[in-house]
Amino acid sequence: MLEQELEQPKRLLIGDNAPAWSANTTFGKMNLSDFLGKWVLLFSHPADFTPVCTTEFIAFTLACDEFKKRNVQLIGLSIDSVHSHIAWMMNIEEKFGVKVPFPVISDLDMGIANLYGMIHDTISTTATIRAVFLIDDKGILRAMLYYPPNIGRNVAEILRIVDAVQLTDKHDVATPEGWKPGDKVIVPPPSTLESAKAQSEKGYECIDWYFCKKEV
Repeated sequence: MLEQELEQPKRLLIGDNAPAWSANTTFGKMNLSDFLGKWVLLFSHPADFTPVCTTEFIAFTLACDEFKKRNVQLIGLSIDSVHSHIAWMMNIEEKFGVKVPFPVISDLDMGIANLYGMIHDTISTTATIRAVFLIDDKGILRAMLYYPPNIGRNVAEILRIVDAVQLTDKHDVATPEGWKPGDKVIVPPPSTLESAKAQSEKGYECIDWYFCKKEV
């Protein structure tokens, strides 16, 4: 190992405290700590004035009320300047009739992008990939998604993830593949022989002692 080898940034893990940041945004100066008590969906895009990113910002805007119902604050980010962000937001409103209601971070020095691992140098050393970070109301990182630059995200799926994380927190359950609100959830497997035998007595829908579902 080279003595002068650069220290690599710590890889973020689900369950970590979300790294703190302070940044210039289209809504003025903001800090992550400003949003304690709210959930935060921090998402990066490769560049302003690009078609795929424009479709995503329109979709996030149209779903903004749904995120608000879940106490989620949307925050966008790219390494473009605040002036570029402002011009792009105005362009989206003018050309598509959509007014973006959430802040967009200007990360010119790539400080936040590097802190969160949004720069994947196998793709680009100067543009963020399409990353998504779900941070809960206590500042804990709860989910991460990464998409290549040429693949637009599915906002409905991101909302589904928010619903699943919030529901499992509230009811101490798990969600099966393809779960959506209103579907049955999975009961945690029993940890003792006695509780395993009692599963069917609790009114659960059990396929076997370790596989039971219920409504919430």
